[in-house]
Amino acid sequence: MANSQPLQPSISEKQPASAAQPPPLAHTDSKTSQKEAEATSRPQGSRPMATIQDDDERLLARIGYKQELRREFNKWSTVSYAISILGVLGSVPATFGSPINAGGPATAVWAWFIGSVMAMCIASSVAELVSAYPTAGGMYFVTKHVVPPEHIAIWAWVIGWCNLLGQAAGVASVTYTVAQMILAAAVMNSSYVDGTYSFTPTALQTVLLTILILCIFGIICSLTTRWLHRIVIWFAPINVIASISICIALLVLTPKKQSAKWVFTEVTDGTGWGNKGFSFLLGFLSVAWTMTDYDGTTHMSEETHDAAIRGPVAIRAAVLVSGVVGWMLTVTFCFCMSDYEGVMTSPTGLPVAQIFLNAGGRTGGTVMWCFVILVQFFTGCSAMLANARMAYAFARDEAIPFSGFWSKVSRHTHTPVNAVWLVVLFCTCLTLIGIGSTLTIVSIFNITAPALDLSYIAVIIAHRVYENRVQFIEGPYSLGKWSKPINAIAVSWVIFISIILFLPTIKPVTAANMNYAICVASFIAIFSMSWWFMGAKNKYTGPRTKDLLDMLPAEDPEEILSDYA
Repeated sequence: MANSQPLQPSISEKQPASAAQPPPLAHTDSKTSQKEAEATSRPQGSRPMATIQDDDERLLARIGYKQELRREFNKWSTVSYAISILGVLGSVPATFGSPINAGGPATAVWAWFIGSVMAMCIASSVAELVSAYPTAGGMYFVTKHVVPPEHIAIWAWVIGWCNLLGQAAGVASVTYTVAQMILAAAVMNSSYVDGTYSFTPTALQTVLLTILILCIFGIICSLTTRWLHRIVIWFAPINVIASISICIALLVLTPKKQSAKWVFTEVTDGTGWGNKGFSFLLGFLSVAWTMTDYDGTTHMSEETHDAAIRGPVAIRAAVLVSGVVGWMLTVTFCFCMSDYEGVMTSPTGLPVAQIFLNAGGRTGGTVMWCFVILVQFFTGCSAMLANARMAYAFARDEAIPFSGFWSKVSRHTHTPVNAVWLVVLFCTCLTLIGIGSTLTIVSIFNITAPALDLSYIAVIIAHRVYENRVQFIEGPYSLGKWSKPINAIAVSWVIFISIILFLPTIKPVTAANMNYAICVASFIAIFSMSWWFMGAKNKYTGPRTKDLLDMLPAEDPEEILSDYA
């Protein structure tokens, strides 16, 4: 459906010249004849697109930023990173109980299938936009090139904060689930007497372990990009191979499995709303929570070779692989729920952990569960990496307090270490809330998917609303004639699923089961807009790119770039 090929040093005859778009970088003197030939054949006023193959620094300069980070990610580590940030082997077991509780096995199975198809529409729409402007800011930076100049500041401010805080909530939530999984393993291996385990984790233990894991993430994410590449490249293979192996093991070891009819057709009303259709809709909570943060890969663009191509390819590949693997896991778990009531009321606190125990016993179940923990650990690490790069990009544009400090790049690792520890600090503060109220911390975590997805479609909507007023030069990855219909599907789906994500999941609604995600979303909106009107609007102007290329004569761009550096 989408077209993907490297940008060639040919001309672009689609877009007219615009004062808002800088002229293209010229090639070196050895290519003067080619450049002159292009200039004579090019219609007056048109401009060539930048060459990006082996020339990423020039593309970044064309966009308006100086290269500060080192490009060490290749196509394999980029795809591996994109798959790991979704991390289905960790995320599906962590969220499996939600759709099963709400609407039964068929709800879990088909909600995942439908949700994955819709996720591909969102991911494709995001991939098309970020291909044109591959920067650490991701969709936040794209905002600058899809809205009129007079609206850039407010649009970028809202999109940036929505994306930054949504990602931070995602990092905290994934880390919290890693802690829960580790403690669930401890429960699985404690003594079992009279139907109960001797160990029961407390809220304080969960929070303290979460903070420790956040610090470990911070240490890993502070490494050089070369070391990150070497580590991340293993994330996807372990995820996929472990998922397939666990599915085979469960199907072989589970003595009595559910029927195919029960798995694919059994829909229940576990919400109390008296409507199976509504219960089915609530089943999308799992896939919505897992299949998000599509632009996480683009936040690594300034550390990726040929990011305008590899980033979009990795995004769509990750959704495809994760959708297939996630559906396979969901179907397998449903088949292996031989003791439905026992699984749903498991003392481990996680239904999938009980499925593992039932199939492999304490030893086999623990081994399989360790792989789930490992993959979820990969997901948390990848999510923090994306959030740190977003924080770096936002601080680079002076959008957060003490921006000069948070946007500083370490001389030793050539990575934004300060931004990494800003994320660690902020996520730690969020997690501490869990000591006093588990309900509140879950509500904060629930804001992840709608905050991120709404930030994506806001940019997509702006692109379509202002496309006749704002010139947008497409990148090498384009949906072509399918762009508008896929954009429409993505926007419609996100609006629909966001409403679902904000609804109470159980009736009657009480203080204990209320979905407070809408309250958290309101707080974020009030906070960001209050800050805007109290002073940010007088200082913040949007992504603060340098108009490097406006200064570049066609004959010698290197001289000015070196002067700027």
